Amino acid sequence: GKDRIIFATKEDHETPSSAELVADDPDDPYEEQGLILPNGDINWNCPCLGGMASGPCGEQFKSAFSCFHYSTEEIKGSDCVDQFRAMQECMQKYPDLYPQEDENEEKSSKDLEAASEEASAAKEEKGSS
Repeated sequence: GKDRIIFATKEDHETPSSAELVADDPDDPYEEQGLILPNGDINWNCPCLGGMASGPCGEQFKSAFSCFHYSTEEIKGSDCVDQFRAMQECMQKYPDLYPQEDENEEKSSKDLEAASEEASAAKEEKGSS
């Protein structure tokens, strides 16, 4: 298997560690690199998503966010109404996990739009350099 059990004695703990830290790999797709990975994919592990990509409505969130992010409509995301409706219906089933306060709903959609616009700006910036 992937796990290995090692027994350490009191003597083992008395000597200083000889472990060396390995530098982070900048191409590691699981490393927190922001919302958009270098290859243009959405980084579902980004802390900026607040864990929305996991949990009981994670798939609905991913579907809605992906649709919005990649939308080419004149009014960005106007082609994603069904995905956002499915996400909202799912979230309403779990009020303890997804509070349905009016203020938070408005804030969430604005945050989602801002995150997507930020990603688009970063993508355009990268493309022009």
